[in-house]
Amino acid sequence: MLKIGLIGFGFMGRMHMDNYVRLMAEGEPIQLTAICDIRIHELKNSKAPGNIATDREVYDLSAFNLYEDIEQMLHAERLDVIDITLPTPLHADLSCRLMERGYHVLCEKPIARTYEGAVRMAETASRTGRQLLIGQCLRYWPAYEFLKDCVDDQRFGGVHAGTFYRGSESPQGWFLNGELSGGCLLDMHIHDTDMIHWLFGMPDRVSAAGKNVIAGSGYDIVRTQYAYPDGKLIDAQADWTYAGEHGFIMGYRVNFEHGMIVFERGEVRVYPSAGEAYTPELSSDTGYYRMIRAYMHTIRSGEPNLVCPADSAAGSLKIIEAEQHSADRASEWVLLQLASGQ
Repeated sequence: MLKIGLIGFGFMGRMHMDNYVRLMAEGEPIQLTAICDIRIHELKNSKAPGNIATDREVYDLSAFNLYEDIEQMLHAERLDVIDITLPTPLHADLSCRLMERGYHVLCEKPIARTYEGAVRMAETASRTGRQLLIGQCLRYWPAYEFLKDCVDDQRFGGVHAGTFYRGSESPQGWFLNGELSGGCLLDMHIHDTDMIHWLFGMPDRVSAAGKNVIAGSGYDIVRTQYAYPDGKLIDAQADWTYAGEHGFIMGYRVNFEHGMIVFERGEVRVYPSAGEAYTPELSSDTGYYRMIRAYMHTIRSGEPNLVCPADSAAGSLKIIEAEQHSADRASEWVLLQLASGQ
């Protein structure tokens, strides 16, 4: 039985909690036992806004041990896994400290505020033998898993071009402090950068443009081109300044030699060059659920995490930093020079 402690009870903490509760109800040998947040007694009776709905707005936490201090939780509980859903600048130091003390760590995306911190996390995981998973949930999302399979097995030939996008209304709180969150570029756009990295590998160079709309928040609207040796045209855009009650969207459009795959409004459609368009049958489970379930299996089995190893998540952050550099310099092309495997 894997015992889990959750640190952070904002929107993403609640999203993770929902899936732990579901997995426990389904009989998975895991137990969420403790929740820690410096404002836990306030948050347990209040809402936590986010861009995807959680199961509930206000939670009954009477079944869990609640803590305001991490060290107090660690001393009082016998835990195997720590789930971190705290602001980005806290990820690297806390993850490394916990792995040094023998805990497996699930850390929300982005992996860290800087590439240096991300590398330190990956190196600590390797040295300590602890399982470190970064919450790049699109790698487990059925619509993106399907695209990955099509790219890898080339059932529609090679890729000519691809566009990836996401957007929502503006977030709140610390997210609008660009020094902390990295703005839309690091907090939202990194999902598509990570997906492009996972699908196609490390680009040779990137060119990005960014626009600041909300004072102090960093880039709120970003668009990036990713250059590859074979000449395929890949771009991604993100915008967290949508007006009114537009809601959250994400999607892609990828053009292959012998067809096209489109994901929009929550549905994947395949348009082969020969034959009729169709909708593939995919799991209705979210990437959050599939990610956490897979991570628990990885810990129990001792098998390596091949879907989202920490050094790969670090590589995605390196791309983001190159995009930031490009956007700061009027979209100049920035070369990527990374070690093999990232």
